Amino acid sequence: MTTTEGPILKVQDGATNLPSMEVEGSKAFIGDAFVNPGGAVICSGFFELFHSEPLIYEYTYDETKYVVEGDFTLTDMATGQVVTAVKGDVLFFPKGTTVKFETSGHAVGFYAGHRTFAP
Repeated sequence: MTTTEGPILKVQDGATNLPSMEVEGSKAFIGDAFVNPGGAVICSGFFELFHSEPLIYEYTYDETKYVVEGDFTLTDMATGQVVTAVKGDVLFFPKGTTVKFETSGHAVGFYAGHRTFAP
């Protein structure tokens, strides 16, 4: 639930009941907490992944992600670079990057992106 009693916006329980990304074989969920609030060219929300088939995602915008819990194994599909990110790590994905997301069990990330559309 979003409160808008002033200039500070708040979403209560923003990481719960995230909608599926509907990628066959992948248990990936994403939900924007804020989509371009007040006309800003920024969005933010939560990404959740369970151990399943990898999720391959192409970034058409710049995004940063903070690992809230669990671990992500990320593969840059163009270069083959593999990065493991765990709770507390911060990531940056430049526009144009295609990333394969995997997890050993369950992971949640908070993201902020420079975009004007829902994923």
